[in-house]
Amino acid sequence: MIKAILIFNNHGKPRLSKFYEHYSEDTEQQIIRETFHLVSKRDENVCNFLEGGMLIGGSDYKLIYRHYATLYFVFCVDSSESELGILDLIQVFVETLDKCFENVCELDLIFHVDKVHNILAEMVMGGMVLETNMNEIIMQVDAQNKMEKSEAGIAGAPARAVSAVKNMNLPEMPRNINIGDISIKVPNLPSFK
Repeated sequence: MIKAILIFNNHGKPRLSKFYEHYSEDTEQQIIRETFHLVSKRDENVCNFLEGGMLIGGSDYKLIYRHYATLYFVFCVDSSESELGILDLIQVFVETLDKCFENVCELDLIFHVDKVHNILAEMVMGGMVLETNMNEIIMQVDAQNKMEKSEAGIAGAPARAVSAVKNMNLPEMPRNINIGDISIKVPNLPSFK
């Protein structure tokens, strides 16, 4: 099971942290600092697996990570997870981010944190891997984006209607509005201007 997913830059600034077990906020921050310290001091030519830090479970847990440009992607997992499987999952996650953001960079993770969490939620939920097919993940994220845009259109309709009425430059407020068989009496309202 995946215990936590952490992304931080070369300076240890967290860009994403997702914990699948409850920790206090202080403990989470300590785990992030400890994990960064363990991962960042390793040479580039050593393997990408190491024992978890004392705060994340010690030798019962493993840290599996990849370092891309300025970002570390770290998955904290228990012994039931395959190290190579998690490395592949990290690769799928990064490639999916790259496709969704067209050449992903650290700023994309900062300014689009909700989209990054949505992508991650399509892949991992409750510490269990749900999906590893990048095309399926992208299809679900695109469907969610389309739904959000259509809901934004519906939610913005009243504001657009008020704006349209304001721009009509009516000499006076209408008292009755007739639409087919429906007649609506408009109450006395203050001026639109």
